[in-house]
Amino acid sequence: MELKVKDSALIKYEPAGKFEETRFEKIHNISFEKSTEASAIVAQEIADLIRSKEASGEKCVLGLATGSSPINVYAELVRMHNQEGLSFKNVITFNLDEYWPMDKSDVQSYHYFMHEHLFNHVDIPADQVNIP
Repeated sequence: MELKVKDSALIKYEPAGKFEETRFEKIHNISFEKSTEASAIVAQEIADLIRSKEASGEKCVLGLATGSSPINVYAELVRMHNQEGLSFKNVITFNLDEYWPMDKSDVQSYHYFMHEHLFNHVDIPADQVNIP
């Protein structure tokens, strides 16, 4: 699933209030016509962060979500790993939650979800994956 990224600069940090002058929340928001386009841009941002941390000899720490929203992001990261050589060896991940006392092998668990969509397909060391 190769996705074309038009302009990854769209999701770069912008100062609060620059785009929403009349709202109380000053969060930079961007709308996309297709979720695949947004997913490709988010995946590119993550890949850029992973590569920049690797180049400086640092670990890249990511907080990851489950659910339907990040599936295309994870698919694009897997594609980048397979086709572009994106390595996850310097990545440490943290997931926010898990069902208790669900077994991690249950197909409804977040552990299962993350391994099914990302971890089983990239070279991240198992001891750098943190799921409660």
